[in-house]
Amino acid sequence: MDKLRDFLKSWPGRILLILCLSPLALLGVESYFGGGVDPNQVAQVGEASVGLSEYQTAVNNRRTEILEQVDDASLLNEDVLHEQVLKGLIDRTLLEQQAGKLGMTVSDDTINRLLREEEIFKDAEGNFSNDQFSNFLRQRGMTKDQLFAEFRNQLSLDQLNASIVGTAVYPMQAVSQLIDLQLESRNIWLHRFNWQDYADQVKLSKGDIQAYYDANKDTLKSAAMVDLAYLQLSPKTIQVNEVTEEDLQQQYEAYKQGLAVVDERKISQILLTGKDAKTRAAKIKARLDKGESFAALAKTESDDPSGATGGDIGTFNPSVFGNDAAAVEQALEGLSVGDVTAPIKTSFGYQIFTVTEDNGSKIPSLESMRAELTAKAKEYKRQEIYADKVTAINDLAADGFSIEDIAQQENVTLKRIKDYRKENNKSELSQPAVIKQAFDEFTIQDQAVTAGIEVGNGTVWVQPSNYRPTKTLSLAAATPKITQILRQEKATALALKEAKKLAAGIKTPADINKQPVRFQSLGEVNRQTTLLTEKERGLAFSQQAANNGVVAIASETEMGATLLVGDRIKTEEQSPLSDVQRAQTAAIIRDNLGQDQLQDYLDYLRLVYKVEVNDANIANAQGR
Repeated sequence: MDKLRDFLKSWPGRILLILCLSPLALLGVESYFGGGVDPNQVAQVGEASVGLSEYQTAVNNRRTEILEQVDDASLLNEDVLHEQVLKGLIDRTLLEQQAGKLGMTVSDDTINRLLREEEIFKDAEGNFSNDQFSNFLRQRGMTKDQLFAEFRNQLSLDQLNASIVGTAVYPMQAVSQLIDLQLESRNIWLHRFNWQDYADQVKLSKGDIQAYYDANKDTLKSAAMVDLAYLQLSPKTIQVNEVTEEDLQQQYEAYKQGLAVVDERKISQILLTGKDAKTRAAKIKARLDKGESFAALAKTESDDPSGATGGDIGTFNPSVFGNDAAAVEQALEGLSVGDVTAPIKTSFGYQIFTVTEDNGSKIPSLESMRAELTAKAKEYKRQEIYADKVTAINDLAADGFSIEDIAQQENVTLKRIKDYRKENNKSELSQPAVIKQAFDEFTIQDQAVTAGIEVGNGTVWVQPSNYRPTKTLSLAAATPKITQILRQEKATALALKEAKKLAAGIKTPADINKQPVRFQSLGEVNRQTTLLTEKERGLAFSQQAANNGVVAIASETEMGATLLVGDRIKTEEQSPLSDVQRAQTAAIIRDNLGQDQLQDYLDYLRLVYKVEVNDANIANAQGR
């Protein structure tokens, strides 16, 4: 396993993972549009193609990867997922064709040499093993030629990628300048002018509203909405009050199996047979309770040959006892060295056991774990009931029952959301997966109850009704929104006007306290400060102040307007990064530039190689 793990970290291992998980190194959100292609393909890229099965496999693998990182499957945006996967596959195909055109290839000798260096293919003596290599291929259903072809293709892509990304240039001088900028600091005073404080001064006419409506009619649209009825079920809502002893025993056995421990206790026995075995066993047990030696009594009283050695029968082995194993094991449960069982009736007669040695891990008794096992048994039953209920509701939904009937039959609370929005949804069911199902064309048309949608740790079923598609708002309907927009715009302008008026009168630090508004002193801050908003950080170091003076800057910001005052920017006596840190920073910057160059190159390749997408196959693959 360690060898396999190390292999997967190596270059051929990473290549194999890429091949298995899908080529998704290049992701984006750009769409491709095109005409007709082969029905078994999702895209034609120049002379190559992206197959439907390849696309579906890539989507499934990518979805699995994402779901391993998030707890709530409903948060996964399937539309974005499909779009990103498609772009990744097309980008890869573009690069593959270009690498072939440029003659980028890797010889068999090179691949052979690299593979022979991999530990996973070496034997105990450290030599390359053909047997291990053959087993590797057989387990993955590949031939040597297929493996070589895939490696050659990927290494060619790596060459092309490196020739683009690795050529980005960003001089160290520019890196130093960038770092120095981030290390700049200055003292900041500020006052924020909230636009709401000026809203009462704004006067709007019907002409203002009409003019805005005429200029922005295309953006003034109502949101698509439905009225939503839904059921929500979670394991937490299912009450389990009691569990049986059988339930506890099942959990206990599962616990022991999970421990993966072996009973290494050595035991001795006294076996009594014949018609009086029960009576004799009781008398011997009484003598043992008074402190007589178990080994001595075994020698004199046991009817089994093991009595000669004090009753020693070695390590406990359930298979020796056949159908009696469970009874014997239960009797031995929780016993320590020196403890003696009560007489047990078995197919051999009556047996008394003692533990002589305990070389294994001690397993806690069921009784000592009763509280924990009870909780586990309740949770198991809860999950079992929950799964059965989910199945039952799904079956009723598939059979065409209304959501009201399902709620009544399964005793689940029916909830409703009026005016459930497709965009800017801020309801308790704002997950992309729920929104997609609620506005599914067929669901709306049939007003059907959807199949269960996994949301967090539960399941949701929805039934939309009263669908209202998006449409351009009338002037009357748009007036409240327009009024709000214009009032904020004009109030912000008034706030900015006052901020600029005050800024003109601030030249020295002493001028700050002479203003009719109170300034907040932030002290010395740098460009990474969290005390300023994003727009304010852009202002804070935009202008230098004169020696012994300050600079006052007024600008529109997120809340309205901000008047920001700063003293001279400090660029001296900085704590410079080490040469190593500066080199690392430069590498990061160059890599980012290289990725930008790669995207530019892909844009160029889209002009060289015609890209056509089969929209029908994409829609089918997305379940639309």
